Amino acid sequence: MTKEELYSLDFNVKNLGECKIPSMLGLSKTKDDSDSFNFVSDTDRVLLDGSNNVLLDYMELKHEPISFEKAGPRQMLYFDHSKTKVAIVTAGGLCPGLNNVIRGLVMQLYRRYNVTNVVGVKYGLMGFDPKNELEFEPLNPDIVDRIHLQGGSFLSSSRGDPGKTVIVDTLQRENINILFCIGGDGTLRAAQSISNEIERRGLKIAVGCIPKTIDNDINFIDKSFGFETAFSQASDICTNAHNEAKGAYNGIALVRLMGRDAGFIVANTTLATGDVNFALIPELKFDLYGKNGIINQIKERLEKRKHALVLVAEGAGQYFFNGEKDFDASGNVKYSDIGLLLRDAIHKQLDEEGFNHTIKYIDPSYIIRSAPANSNDSKFCNQLAQNAVHAAMAGKTAFVVGHWNGMFTILPIMAAIKERKRVRLKGELWWSVLESTGQKPRMLNNDDEELEIILPTPEFKD
Repeated sequence: MTKEELYSLDFNVKNLGECKIPSMLGLSKTKDDSDSFNFVSDTDRVLLDGSNNVLLDYMELKHEPISFEKAGPRQMLYFDHSKTKVAIVTAGGLCPGLNNVIRGLVMQLYRRYNVTNVVGVKYGLMGFDPKNELEFEPLNPDIVDRIHLQGGSFLSSSRGDPGKTVIVDTLQRENINILFCIGGDGTLRAAQSISNEIERRGLKIAVGCIPKTIDNDINFIDKSFGFETAFSQASDICTNAHNEAKGAYNGIALVRLMGRDAGFIVANTTLATGDVNFALIPELKFDLYGKNGIINQIKERLEKRKHALVLVAEGAGQYFFNGEKDFDASGNVKYSDIGLLLRDAIHKQLDEEGFNHTIKYIDPSYIIRSAPANSNDSKFCNQLAQNAVHAAMAGKTAFVVGHWNGMFTILPIMAAIKERKRVRLKGELWWSVLESTGQKPRMLNNDDEELEIILPTPEFKD
């Protein structure tokens, strides 16, 4: 994203109205009071980039540095706890930590803000459609007490939605004051549409989002919950896959991991294990055949070391597939299986060359998605939930709670969905991957061909 595009974005979170209710949290009203944590004000900001040279550029341009609103408890609240009803929904695919976030929201609402009217929406946004006859699930600390020890979603999930009109009709009918949406890019876009419809009707309903994307591709958020658990689980699997490869003469272990449009899981798993020889991600263009193609490079690796471990993200190499694309209920393109294509192409080519080898194909994606969160992710989920409740009770709406430069933030949904975060092939992360694998930076036979694939971010349609 260019400087001009960054400057054009609005990073100010909307408020439903004036906050007139004093918070019941016993925090300090004096800045830097050492005896207590301080309330956070709307003027507390977190810099997008606090490096010295960037700040000097801002000073020269006489432009205020780009920053996000700092998350945290507000001194004055918009909602009266005794009159507030909250709904929680999980949407999209499963991800480690969903139950931790649900539990964190309920515990924070009950124990810190005395909000006791909390319900869960079953099976994603489809649970708002009366036609599906899905009753809301009452939630309280006793009900959610142990759900963080389980994987999946306590409320269940689904893709797609019945439309903003149906959803807001249900919010009105059920007298919901705050809606928390836990989901990825598609859910954030739906939440923005819901918020727009609420505003058009002149309603006072807050919409807050906790971004859930196992691919870690939400913009202006340094990591999303579940991501660390995902690549930790993947690392254990890859260690075993490496053993499989080494246990056979010219053994190849091919592991397909999550990553529709971003290769963060593959990149981080590669660095975590140190055993990966080839990492293929959606941002990287590569050839299958020819001198510089991936198959020939794998063969050269086998000739030297007699085994190879290959990681590929699910969204890599989609340009190898022709024909019309299908879409899922969330509007995402259904990607073809690059893992199976690679497995068959590698086996066929080496077989035709009379090169003795074995290849094992492993796809652990759904096992990883449904795993319980690890300790660090569990902690992170709870902090995201706490900060989402702080923001919503203060009347913030159409916001995403995130983390940036070591601090928790809130930013407008529109800023988060403007562009997807992706691995930069000229960045430090990918350079570390290349140093770890030893793979060639280019796997293309045409030296003039562009290496990096720039995938367009879907345009927001209300």
